Amino acid sequence: MASSLSRSDPSFADLLKLLANTPGKFDAPATTRAFELITARESAVPATQLSAFLTALKAYGLDRRSDIIAASAQVLRSRALAIVLAQSNELDESPICDIVGTGGDGHNTFNVSTSAALVAAGAGCRVCKHGNRAASSSSGSADILLSAGAPITELPATALASLTSSFIFLFAPLYHPAMVRVAPVRRELGFSTIFNILGPLVNPARPECMIVGVHSRYLGEQFVRALASLSVRRAWVVCGAEGLDEISPAGETHVWSLHGGAIQEQTIAPADFGLTAHSLEAVRGGTPAENAVILSALLQGELAPSDAIENFVVMNAAALIMLAGRANTLLEGVSLARESIRSGRAKRALDDFVSQARHAIERAA
Repeated sequence: MASSLSRSDPSFADLLKLLANTPGKFDAPATTRAFELITARESAVPATQLSAFLTALKAYGLDRRSDIIAASAQVLRSRALAIVLAQSNELDESPICDIVGTGGDGHNTFNVSTSAALVAAGAGCRVCKHGNRAASSSSGSADILLSAGAPITELPATALASLTSSFIFLFAPLYHPAMVRVAPVRRELGFSTIFNILGPLVNPARPECMIVGVHSRYLGEQFVRALASLSVRRAWVVCGAEGLDEISPAGETHVWSLHGGAIQEQTIAPADFGLTAHSLEAVRGGTPAENAVILSALLQGELAPSDAIENFVVMNAAALIMLAGRANTLLEGVSLARESIRSGRAKRALDDFVSQARHAIERAA
């Protein structure tokens, strides 16, 4: 249904009135205009109007609609700091990848996407992970990496071109000043808004290959459509049967796959990886410091191949390795993930990033 905006450049008050009075007519162009006004460098949108806008989007369910999600993400992408990544023959052989969850599933599992990103990087994938501190769990991707000694909050965007490590982490607040400006309103609202699910879509590296975990099947269908609108070449959107925003170690995971613009659905389980199932309790996470200890043990090959957390990580890494074209099947991806760990290459991916990041920070000082 077409929007009923009477002007080509409506004010935020006009947009809010449209949303409140006729939410069915609030469409992608209206969303684009609203987010342009919200994220402008000198935004004049009052906090009260922003609060009302975010609340209305949620109340009407528009913050879970693919066209609204894609339009919002497109504006945030355009406002993000531009980055330049290192050029090298070895790195350029692989598409830029990311593996990330939207969060909000309430399961508080171990930091599997961060760990899987490192394992995939050790298997030859070029991973540029984009993340932040925890919003709803005990330990977010930034939290565990900080506890592991990675200086991610100090790494300037201008230093990225000097990093040749197969794994790179972008600390989201450094690259999205517009999102920082709306943070006070989000905190005061006290409930999740559309901003809580936009993170995976606004990686400044513009990854071509992604695994995105979501906490509901409805959101999964909308999310894969949003990814297609944003020209992501190949992706899996995954949702565990328990509402887990990862590939589940406990049972079935619903997958929406995107390849060349075509969307397909399938269901996978640990058996498809040649692995046995483990309960979510067995992969529960702890504090960032506790999770960093587990990550260190994993990367040093100290966990048993039957360990629940290692298998959880290997499953998610295997899927990314396959999507990136390094493996033809999930079983082959599992083999490469195991080899990445046992050979020490996964650990080297983290060590190289930490070392190069520290040198880059020193040079920039």
